[in-house]
Amino acid sequence: MKQKITVGLVCLARDTYDFRAAKELFDGIVKDVQAVPEVAWVEPSELVISPEDARAAALQMAAKNVDAVVCISGTFHLGHLVLELKKTCPVPILLWGLPELPYNGGKIRLNSVCGVNLNASNLYKAGFDDYHVIVQDKIDENWLDAIRIIAALKNAHIGIAGFRAHGFFNLGVQDNQLFAATGVILDHYELSDIHALAVQAEDVAAREAQIKEIFDVTTLSDYQIGKVAQLAAQLAAFKKLHGLDALAIRCWPEFARDFGVSPCAAMSILQSEGFILACEGDVEGAVSMIAHKALGAETPFLFDFSQVDFKEDFALFWHCGVAPCNLWDGTCVRSLDTYFAGGKGVTADFVLKSGELSVARIDSARGEYRIFLQSCKAVPMEKLLKGTYMKVVFDRPVREVLDLVVNNGFAHHSSVVYGRYIEPFRLFAKIKGWKVTE
Repeated sequence: MKQKITVGLVCLARDTYDFRAAKELFDGIVKDVQAVPEVAWVEPSELVISPEDARAAALQMAAKNVDAVVCISGTFHLGHLVLELKKTCPVPILLWGLPELPYNGGKIRLNSVCGVNLNASNLYKAGFDDYHVIVQDKIDENWLDAIRIIAALKNAHIGIAGFRAHGFFNLGVQDNQLFAATGVILDHYELSDIHALAVQAEDVAAREAQIKEIFDVTTLSDYQIGKVAQLAAQLAAFKKLHGLDALAIRCWPEFARDFGVSPCAAMSILQSEGFILACEGDVEGAVSMIAHKALGAETPFLFDFSQVDFKEDFALFWHCGVAPCNLWDGTCVRSLDTYFAGGKGVTADFVLKSGELSVARIDSARGEYRIFLQSCKAVPMEKLLKGTYMKVVFDRPVREVLDLVVNNGFAHHSSVVYGRYIEPFRLFAKIKGWKVTE
């Protein structure tokens, strides 16, 4: 399900143009946009013609805490109007121009595009870059999806348990910079807060039955299965207790030593249920997954860019065994194994399903935020490795993709989802003033 947002919708006009036709067009748009899922619309029913109208409409929208404003230039109009809206509702704006109507008696009827031009110039010269322009009959749903990302991050509460993994300096974040850039609140917890959390015996038993139903566990001891079940129950309870939208975990080196097993298998199960969990204390990885989820993408997860084959032109997206278990290819044996951490590294082992993929990494470097984006495709492969992984072919040579990652210093994790979710990120970055690398 997509992130729900609240959006203002106004139509600007001037009575020296065909404002009655503009009103008819606006009424049609109001009906059309009701079909867009997970949007609460706030639309003053009358045209906004005077500065007083604009102030009244702005107050109405501000009272509903709109996440953005759609500003239709029904006709050409006064330049005051969009500035009055922006002053009271300091949120991103979609400047929407309507295609010109057939001329009537030699007179242009709407002059809508000129109104958009006026508004864009006024906003730009006032120092605002968070506007987007369209000239078309229908709402731009990619822009609405960009607003969903903004809203999801603004309302997000992320936890970090422990710290980033040992030596992974590139996954570190500056909490206040993250808040300033996105609105995310980041809270710190100790690993022991999870390990010591009391859970109901029936919850652990239910998780144990679930594990045995999903995975081949023949290589595990009863103790290991029980510890994975306990941790799955504890992580689910921890999320609820602290009201978390995501949790980044320092999953090594201490976790298996102190708890008895690594968290990978439990994370695989919980991620399949929609809980966003980031390996190795990767907070910005969690942010990237929240952004994907806001667009309606199911079960985002983090991968390592682990292997490239320049001759065959593919990459291996791999991680130690934490991908959501619902993304299994349905062919290989989906199992749990203990191939690292001295037999305590209980991980999921399976090949992920084939399909269209979108990759995104929201990443900070040198005091700025930026985004890495790519489209690619997972193709069938045999189960040849421990962990969770997929063979991936990009829309371009894999060497070019690797160069983009390493030459721009992006972190070694990115969020990946099935489906195409690229354009909303481009518009999100434009609104935020962030650089896109793709």
